[in-house]
Formats: sequence, structure tokens, C-alpha cells
Amino acid sequence: MSINEKLRNIAIIAHVDHGKTTLVDAMLRQSHVFRSNEQVGERVMDSGDIERERGITILSKNTAILYDGIKINIVDTPGHADFGGEVERVLNMVDGVLLLVDAFEGPMPQTKYVLRKALEQKLKPIVVINKIDRPDQRVDDVYDEVLELFMELDADDDQLDFPVIYATARDGIAKFNMEDESDNLEPLMQTIVKEIPAPQGDAEGPLQMMVTTLEADDYVGRVAIGRIIRGSVRPNQNVAVISGDHETKAKIGKVYVYQGLKRVDVDEAGMGEIVALTGLGDVSIGYTVADVENPEALPTINIDEPTLSMTFGVNTSPFAGREGQFVTSRHLRDRLFKEIETNVAMHVEETDSADVFKVSGRGELHLSILIEQMRREGYELQVGKPEVVYKTINGQRCEPMENLTVEVPQEYMGAVMEALGTRKAELSNMTELSGYIRMEFFIPARGLIGFRSELLTNTKGNGIMNHVFHGYVPYKGDMNGRSHGSLVAFEQGETTGYGIFSLQDRGTMFISPGQQVYEGMIVGENSRDIDMDINPCKKKNVTNLRTSASDEAIRLTPPRILSLEQALEYINDDELVEVTPENIRLRKAILDRTARGRAAKNARK
Repeated sequence: MSINEKLRNIAIIAHVDHGKTTLVDAMLRQSHVFRSNEQVGERVMDSGDIERERGITILSKNTAILYDGIKINIVDTPGHADFGGEVERVLNMVDGVLLLVDAFEGPMPQTKYVLRKALEQKLKPIVVINKIDRPDQRVDDVYDEVLELFMELDADDDQLDFPVIYATARDGIAKFNMEDESDNLEPLMQTIVKEIPAPQGDAEGPLQMMVTTLEADDYVGRVAIGRIIRGSVRPNQNVAVISGDHETKAKIGKVYVYQGLKRVDVDEAGMGEIVALTGLGDVSIGYTVADVENPEALPTINIDEPTLSMTFGVNTSPFAGREGQFVTSRHLRDRLFKEIETNVAMHVEETDSADVFKVSGRGELHLSILIEQMRREGYELQVGKPEVVYKTINGQRCEPMENLTVEVPQEYMGAVMEALGTRKAELSNMTELSGYIRMEFFIPARGLIGFRSELLTNTKGNGIMNHVFHGYVPYKGDMNGRSHGSLVAFEQGETTGYGIFSLQDRGTMFISPGQQVYEGMIVGENSRDIDMDINPCKKKNVTNLRTSASDEAIRLTPPRILSLEQALEYINDDELVEVTPENIRLRKAILDRTARGRAAKNARK
């Protein structure tokens, strides 16, 4: 056994928006990866457009810094449970974790989820309490909550003896104690080098490496990223690529290691190093890259199963092909199967129809991010209502349950409890935080569909919710669906102010004057619980007789514009969301109103 003292591998884990990516940026800046005045205030690790817009990390990122002659490989992980498939793989590459916790919010559901995974793998934790400059910080309470969380997750004695660093990631400051003076991250760097174990293994033995992440490169094909468990790797080396009982031979192209934000090619990389390899052909996540003479497979990675599915189909609306570049089922199929090569927590199944695919993922956000990416790439598609993935366990039908945490001002507590009561949620804990109430619930995953927008309405935008997968339990019984019907256009044309004005008292409109609509398109929400066919394209009849009142300016209520997530939450079983690069439209699955009426009548029989 040898130890690579010149190397440390760590992952940063935390809840959404607790400052992981900001902390990594500060570490990069202070190790002079880029100039201190360059890109200030930018999260350079969040490279995707959607990541920057939403302020969340979706894909794990690798980077490396040098401190005191020691290379520290850092992996920035997603904090959202929907991207848990990313987190589990990444933890296989590291020897320790930085657990980042907000100095006011304390440990949140996703913190718990990722920490459980880290403790199960016996990784060494360092706790960083971030945002200590907040006026409402409660550092001592948060420390106690973190300790309780470790005990609850059955941490061993060594893990319970965790070092604590106090930080303000935004300003690049870290301290050993709250009262210390500091203007840099030196205390954090020292703690990482001292506390995180150096990689151990057989440096001279035959090569073994697990592929934990894939990247696609237009020039060199797939790039396989992972940690060398044993031996070393060189360019042009012949290797065996093992998947289960299947074994293929391959020749490595280039060997890259991480240096700051860049990948640099090297002549050799040794045990413990995180590397990116080219030339391995059709490699996938979970495969072992091994010595060609001694091909030994590593244990495979277990990844949580998908809990939510929806159908992706070719756009069949009258406006199909007008706005998108990729519109056929072949385009859609190729894109979905390309996604699951790197997105291991997602499954794609072909259905009886060649134009429709069933896509399963870890949650609404997981699936909606894929739809948003496809939309920006120029795809047109239509998606169905999200449905939970049921399982049969010991002959019993079981459904996925979630741990839901809701934070609301005290005056809205009653409305939120009432809304969750109808969704079969069970209250498990309640705590008070300076004017806010934090409530924890167990709730069926299907009870969360559509709840986010209801929460924001009930709390006037002040409610915060987070949820994480808990497990499968016996089916909890039927649940009421949406309480309002849809307003459906019954002819194709351009909407008019006059037509919309005459329909406003029927419900809430989703459209403005001058918009193109088609028969079967949903243009609003009915104030009653039934669907209603309407004509928003109605024009005012012009006559040669006029009265002083006839041309009064009409006042239209601003329409309700639904985001992609809101549209997916809103639709019923007989409705679809049409997604194009330019528009998100709601529509009935059956556009013709006569056929729709017939189908509804048959369903009632």
C-alpha cells in the first residue's frame, strides 16, 4: 500500500443556494487560477446557461488548486435531490467532503440526503458554516443542528469528531473561531490538507479505474472521467473496458488531469489522481477501465431509481414544424438516448407508438431541465402529465414518498397545512425561526405535483419548499386532482381584444390579443370545475350605426403566463404541453371537440 501525500480529493456538498459554487470560486481566485479582479461576482463553475439563470448546479464539475505544493482536486456537486444521480457517482472519486451549511437556515433536506450518502461511504467530513456575516445568523444553533444530524445518520466516532470552519464565501474569508480576524481562506486550506486523508492504494499494481462521469466532445468523442484506484495510466496504453460480464479491448488516446479550470494532457497519471481519458469508444458510467493483462472489475455504482415519469412525443399540433429545427421522431429518439448516456438517473423507454417515448427521472426539476435544454437546442415536442413510478413490493402496490420541508411566515401556516392535508401529507416536525415556521412532512410524490405554484399563491410568494426522496410505502389512496376546468379554443385564428374581453369573467386567461391559437388549445382556466369551449378570436361586427358607448376602450386583465414547470404541474391527464423554441402552449390531447366529447362519454361508462 502506498500513499500519495501530494494529493487530496474532496467533494463540496450542500443544499441549494448555501454557497458551494461561490466558495469554490473564492478558492480558485485565492490560488491565482484567474486574476483577483477578473470575473468577480461570477460563478465560473456554473458553466451552463440554465445553471447561471437559476443559480443552481445541475452537473458536477471538477477543478483543482495547488496549496503549499499539494494538489487539491475539488468536485462541485449539485445540491438538488433531483440530481442525486450526479452526487452518488461523484462521491466515489473522493476521500472527504466539505459540508457547507447556511448560518441561518442550518441543515436542510438536501444536506441530509447528500450527507447520508457521504457517511455511508465512510468519507471524512469537514463542516463549513457559511454566510456568518448575515445579520440573522445563528451559528451556535446551526452547529448543534449539524451535530444532531450526524447522530441521526449514525455517523461513527471519527466522523462525529468533525472540524468546523466559519466562512463568508462571497468575501473569500474563513476562520477557525468566530472571534478570529481573517481576510483569506487559509484556515480552510490548512484544514483540508490536515484532515482529508491522502489517497491510498497500490501505485505499482495493474490499472483499475471506475468511470464516474462522461463528457461529450465533438472532436475526440466520449471523454471518460474517474479516479485511478490502482496503478497508473499513460497515453496509447492498451486497456480492458469491463461492464458486468462483458469485456472489450481499447487503446487510450490522451490522458488529462485538472489544473484550475482547465484540463491539461500529461504523460502519466498515478494512483489517486482524477483523470479524463479519451479513445475508450463506447464507454459508459459504471464501467471499469483495467489493465489488459489483469482485467479486474470494480464494484458497480448503485443509483436511486427514478420516481417520476412523463411521455415525450412528436409535436402533432396544427403549428408543428413552424418554430423548431428538430421535429421528427428520429430526432427526438436520438436526443433522448444520447441524454441517458451521461444522465444515469434518467431512463428512456420506447412505447407502442413510434412517436412517443416514456422518460423517467428523479423529479419534476430533473425532467423539466431536460425539456428546457432540448427546447433551446431547437427541438419541438409535446409532453404529458408527470406521473409517479409505482412499484410492487411483496405483492403490494407501493408509491414513492418524499420528505417535504416548507418555510412560511406564521400568518400563512393554516392555509399551507390545509392545502397539504388534501394531498395526504403527514406533519412530522415543526420549528420556529424568527417569524417563520419550518414544517416537515411526509407526502406522496404525486401530492407534490402542482404544489409549488399553489404554495406561492397561498403565501403571496413568501413560501419556500424543498423535498427529498424518502422511500416506497404502500399506496395511500386516491387524491383529488385540479379543481378548475380549462377554457379551450374551438377554432383556429388570431385572438382579439374584443374576444378576450367578452370571456374574461369566465376565468383566468393565458393569452393576449394578437396571438395565434388553434382548435383544442387551452387558452385559460375556467372558474368552474368543467372544461368550456370558447372563441377568443371573435371580432366585433362593424355597422354604420354607432353610439357614444360602443367604442369605449376595453380593459383587459393581464394574462397569467405559465413557465415550463408551472405548465407541467397544471395539466390534467387528458392534456399536453406543447414545447417549441419560441413558445410553451397547453393543449388537449384530442383537439377535435366532437371527438373529445365522445371520448369523455366513453370514459364515464
